[in-house]
Amino acid sequence: MSTSNETAGRRSAKALGILVAIAGVVMVIAGATTYVIVSQTLADEKIVVSDDARFAAGDDVNGPWSAYWQADIIKKHAEEAADGNTYAELPQDDPRRDVVMNASFLRASLFTSVVAFGVAALVVGLGIVCLLIGWALIRLSPRRGTTTAETEPAPAGTV
Repeated sequence: MSTSNETAGRRSAKALGILVAIAGVVMVIAGATTYVIVSQTLADEKIVVSDDARFAAGDDVNGPWSAYWQADIIKKHAEEAADGNTYAELPQDDPRRDVVMNASFLRASLFTSVVAFGVAALVVGLGIVCLLIGWALIRLSPRRGTTTAETEPAPAGTV
């Protein structure tokens, strides 16, 4: 026979399942929306991966991989322009400092978008996990009108 505490606990599990599933839906929508917005914002800049990049040469920068490879080739170009020196290593009056500084800013912006893509994908993944946990909690909750005796197996040796 079911007690009121068991019934309340099962109802609480169902309510929790619904809340977790709703959180999962929100996370999937938010992560996917963020991914699309970052992609579109990059595409609007009309950046093309340099022809001498190791990978993705000639591709539009609109995703995490193309952004990463464009940042990589910017670093190479900045190193070549500054004979391998960083911004801090160049004398203050060296005109190449501006080139290296701008390259650093561009790389930082591209890497920020790479991180944003990663966080968006992580949020979508966590949202899917929340949906699955919520679904499991809802499925494990008894249906309306069923008792514990109907939903739980009988003890061994009973008919």
